[in-house]
Amino acid sequence: MAAALLALGVVSIAATGCGARASAPPGELQLQRADLIAVSRALRTTEPALAREVAATKAAWPLVVNGLPTDPSVTSRRAIQTATMHATALRVPSLFVQPHVASLTGRGSSVAGQFRTAVTLAARGWQMIGAAIATSEHGTPAGARFARANVALYIESVYDAHFSLAQIGKQLLDGYRNLGGTAAFGASLTQAEVDGLAAAFSEASDRLHPHTGVRLGS
Repeated sequence: MAAALLALGVVSIAATGCGARASAPPGELQLQRADLIAVSRALRTTEPALAREVAATKAAWPLVVNGLPTDPSVTSRRAIQTATMHATALRVPSLFVQPHVASLTGRGSSVAGQFRTAVTLAARGWQMIGAAIATSEHGTPAGARFARANVALYIESVYDAHFSLAQIGKQLLDGYRNLGGTAAFGASLTQAEVDGLAAAFSEASDRLHPHTGVRLGS
């Protein structure tokens, strides 16, 4: 499951290269601007829950970055459970799922897909980490070995989710600029609003450090 999610994340990140074409007809540009405005408004509604999830994940990340804890303390368990709770509580705006997302164009479409993938990766990653911990502690010896050998996939899923979130701000800024910036959007989507979203969805805010230190099969 985690491998499929990781592949989905790669597809989503690759899709973010698609943006507005400078030579696009005026009608197409107008539609892409409207979609970027709608996507930006939807993203703003996710910020409070996302901030809670990022804070919880950063608190738990040192506990799993190098693999499963060998002897989880009560504090460690609570931190991992809290990260899982906030990750699974994240909601994808209705605009970002079918059938609505199918109508999105330009950078708005790629940003929606990237957010949706990140939320899925984070939730499933933490859930699977929790399941791996339970198996390693209470399962059969063979099950415990399997859990520890494969947990790298789930830890990498959490890392990839936050890496993906950290790229959304850049995509928004690029899309806003390529579609005409303040002169084209006016009060419908201001530079200050885009800058605020770019700060919330940035490497400084969302990316996890350090990178995962455990490999599949270790």
